[in-house]
Amino acid sequence: MADQGEPAGPEDRDAARRARLAGGRARRPTLRSRYGRYAGGPDPLAPPVDLAEALDAIGEDVMAGYSPERAMREFLRRGGRDQAGLDDLARRVAEKRRELLDQHGLDGTMAEVKELLDQAVLAERGQLARDVDLDDGDRALREMQLATLPASPAAAVSELSSYDWKSGEAREAFEQIKDLLGRELLDQRFAGMKQALENATDEDRQHVNEMLQDLNALLEKHRLGEDTPEDFAEFIQQHGEFFPEDPQDIDELMDALAQRAAAAQRMRNSMTAEQRAELDALASQAFGSPELMQSLSQLDDHLRSLRPGEDWGGSEDFDGEEGLGLGDGTGVLQDLADLDDLAEQLSQSYGGARMDDVDVDKLERQLGQQAGVDARTLAELERALADTGYLKRSSDGQLTLSPKAMRQLGKSLLKDVAQRMSGRSGARDLRQAGAAGERSGASREWAFGDTEPWDVTRTVTNAVVRTAGAGGDTSRGVRLEIGDVEVHETEARTQAAVALLVDTSFSMAMANRWVPMKRTALALHQLISTRFRGDALQLIGFGRAAQTMQIEELTALDARWDKGTNLHHGLLLANRHFRKHPNAQPVLLIVTDGEPTSHLEPDGEVFFSYPPHPLTVAWSVRELDNAMRLGAQTTFFRLGDDPGLGRFLQQLADRVDGTVVSPELDDLGAAVVGSYLGGRGGSSGPSGSDWYGGRGAWFGG
Repeated sequence: MADQGEPAGPEDRDAARRARLAGGRARRPTLRSRYGRYAGGPDPLAPPVDLAEALDAIGEDVMAGYSPERAMREFLRRGGRDQAGLDDLARRVAEKRRELLDQHGLDGTMAEVKELLDQAVLAERGQLARDVDLDDGDRALREMQLATLPASPAAAVSELSSYDWKSGEAREAFEQIKDLLGRELLDQRFAGMKQALENATDEDRQHVNEMLQDLNALLEKHRLGEDTPEDFAEFIQQHGEFFPEDPQDIDELMDALAQRAAAAQRMRNSMTAEQRAELDALASQAFGSPELMQSLSQLDDHLRSLRPGEDWGGSEDFDGEEGLGLGDGTGVLQDLADLDDLAEQLSQSYGGARMDDVDVDKLERQLGQQAGVDARTLAELERALADTGYLKRSSDGQLTLSPKAMRQLGKSLLKDVAQRMSGRSGARDLRQAGAAGERSGASREWAFGDTEPWDVTRTVTNAVVRTAGAGGDTSRGVRLEIGDVEVHETEARTQAAVALLVDTSFSMAMANRWVPMKRTALALHQLISTRFRGDALQLIGFGRAAQTMQIEELTALDARWDKGTNLHHGLLLANRHFRKHPNAQPVLLIVTDGEPTSHLEPDGEVFFSYPPHPLTVAWSVRELDNAMRLGAQTTFFRLGDDPGLGRFLQQLADRVDGTVVSPELDDLGAAVVGSYLGGRGGSSGPSGSDWYGGRGAWFGG
């Protein structure tokens, strides 16, 4: 117990705390809080990752021909608007590595030794000049010895090792050289040893020698397979203060020692031959005896044999002027090795790479806390894309966009289309639900399958009347039942059968029209599947031949390099779609950047000719006439500035009372959606207000 009036020590406080806990079980325990930096993974207060931005970017790359796996990796590399990506982190890693090499040199220890040596020689010369009792012959001999010292610091130190110093200051400076060399050599293998052994006593040095002897003995037993966990525990109990890494077993101990020893060897490899020779000559003077160097050499041999996988043969080119001591230089070499590891982890260029592979703690040590936050956010984003169902793995292990991701991507594209259309017409972006037709003003009881909006006033009134009629109390609210619900009646609207024909010939990919074409198809598919579910959409790609496609197929379609624009085959498939829906309004939308250059022969073979063969044009016109007879509202979307194509498509449009639109690539989606909204109700085409079909509520947020 502490004397009264003295502050209590840690043991006293712990004893008092235990006494309070033992004697106060009946009392309510006191709750105490401790505050500190959060170190449990991603910041729980950080804003959620922006999956919408990630999905938009990934979808864009998928439509450009990337696999979903590669598209996700590319987004993680680029990052988002407010999120650093892997490339930015890798750039900072490379800059840090370059700064270390440009800033530092490896002559720090030699410069410090030379400074102490000059200090000792200068002090000794001064003492010789002042000492009047010294024999003149002895003085002359000593001055000559000091004047003829070798230029090499190592040779000079060796020659002066047996010199009988007359100056106490000179003797102290020279002893500091030996002490410095010992501390530097130890600091190479044990971080922080240079500072820990400053002003060390002979007892401290003996303790270090004992630790090295015990360590070498333990490693030798381990090499022979004769060590036990008790051997390690006993070693740590005796010498644990030398190992701030706090190893839990001998493998962790060897890992820490081998990494630093290998860095020390790389530093030696990075020196010039003259620098290595100087240090080797000086090493024997460490602590005034060769015993330390012998123990360290034995330790290096053990670590090399037990950890051969470490980089023992590498080297670096240091070009800076800031000299590094042996210990500091080894630390810099370890930093360089960490930076190399991080560069590989951030590259994600190896099979099965994941963001979880990045050593965030190491990244924070090298680049700071914000770099760790960025890496954790990217890892969270990668997990969230999988956990939320946006990306899924197929049976062959490849990532694919899930239907949920397709819907989210389509919604984003449709929103962009709505904003473009609203901006061009000056209309407001109305976000009212429902698109089943204009309201008639009447309401009716809800029936299964109805999608019309509720008449809230009538619904609540029905509930109040029913509750009051049954003798219930309506002052505290009412409970709705299915029979109470009434919906607004809407005018009947025309069902549409929509065929979107998209050119998939090689010229679309060559002119960078591939992605806008896919974005347009996805936006139209999203609109019809969410707002006009009664309409039937058929997606048809036509290149050398044509084929019907699901939206997932079209979105993932790689650029095709086969020549041919088979409009004839595409129209055949479109007319077959129209005939399957005889009661629907046919809407024919054709996106192309070239004249038809191929058609189907009666035997099913594809005929190709460039320039277009008259027979190819005739077959295409014939099927276009068939679409007109089925009542199709036709719109051509001409991509590019070819005047010949413009004249040709205008002639086709005039023939079937259709329309030609020449949108910019960024406006293609708005043009196609606007034409669909105008044409599905039987209007004349996408001009003026007919672009939007008179509907302000087709897009819902």
